[in-house]
Amino acid sequence: MATANSRIDALKVKHQQIDNTLQSETSRPLPDDSAIASLKKEKLRLKDEINRLAHH
Repeated sequence: MATANSRIDALKVKHQQIDNTLQSETSRPLPDDSAIASLKKEKLRLKDEINRLAHH
């Protein structure tokens, strides 16, 4: 259980880092739409994995 919790914590940190990067990218004068789309996909994938680990 401790291993799953530490994995979840690590995923949450990465999720927050991606969120911060996403906010920086969207606030740029000319944001990179493909980078934004990629970041959103990765953020969603991490969220799904966090939820999966938390409920198993």
